[in-house]
Amino acid sequence: MAVSNLVSRVGTAVVGIPALLALLYLCPAWGFYVLIALGVCIGGYELFSMTHPLDRVSRVAGVVLCLVVSLCLYLWGDAPLVMVTLLLGIPVVSMFLVLWRLGDLKTAALRMMAFGFGALYLGVGLTSLALLRKDVGGYDGAGFVVLAVGLAWGSDTGGYFAGRYLGKHKLYEAVSPKKTVEGSFGGVLAAVAISVVACFSFLRVLPLAHAVVLGVVGALLGQLGDLGESVLKRSTGVKDSGSLLPGHGGILDRVDALVVTSVIVYLYVRWVG
Repeated sequence: MAVSNLVSRVGTAVVGIPALLALLYLCPAWGFYVLIALGVCIGGYELFSMTHPLDRVSRVAGVVLCLVVSLCLYLWGDAPLVMVTLLLGIPVVSMFLVLWRLGDLKTAALRMMAFGFGALYLGVGLTSLALLRKDVGGYDGAGFVVLAVGLAWGSDTGGYFAGRYLGKHKLYEAVSPKKTVEGSFGGVLAAVAISVVACFSFLRVLPLAHAVVLGVVGALLGQLGDLGESVLKRSTGVKDSGSLLPGHGGILDRVDALVVTSVIVYLYVRWVG
């Protein structure tokens, strides 16, 4: 079963990675954003399918809310008034949506919080990738997107192999029984290696010292993002967020770390780079 799952993962990567790179480097920035917006919508539907399993109308409303946040951030991310409006408006809209679709009162608070959290979690997290491509521009912008993706997926892959062959000590058994401390260290080393390779190859604007720090911080916080999604799945009784990607589960299962690393890399570019 493990070998079959690994083969499915590799097959998905072999098809997906070249397509992603082609879209990232050969298409205009808005073309890449179309892919991101699609990911926001699918991920949003998966998330709200967990928190609103019996209410399809609310799931669609949640997806719309995610997309509104994403569009506003992409089109007017530098406009303080728009950002303040989003931060103040999302909680209010979340409350109105639950009052409109009350359902079981025992889960109303969970659903109310899910609307506000989900819209920002996906709308901001994934759209940060599109902002890197648009705001930085050119090969450097695309390079920072590749770095964010590499930190997330490199940490995940390094953690998988290190945990499988060296793992002995549980990292957070109550949330993710298979994750180990050794796997976490392996994930950090893999992310640092990817970041260092990036600074010497396709992302020469990134200083070596910064690359190492980004690798460590991105890997550790990305792993927390992975654990956070595991909490969401276990608390709602779901094994995988979906079945869209063979061997990987749903979109959320693949971007749980990426929504964090993309924000980290974008904030680095805006504040330090």
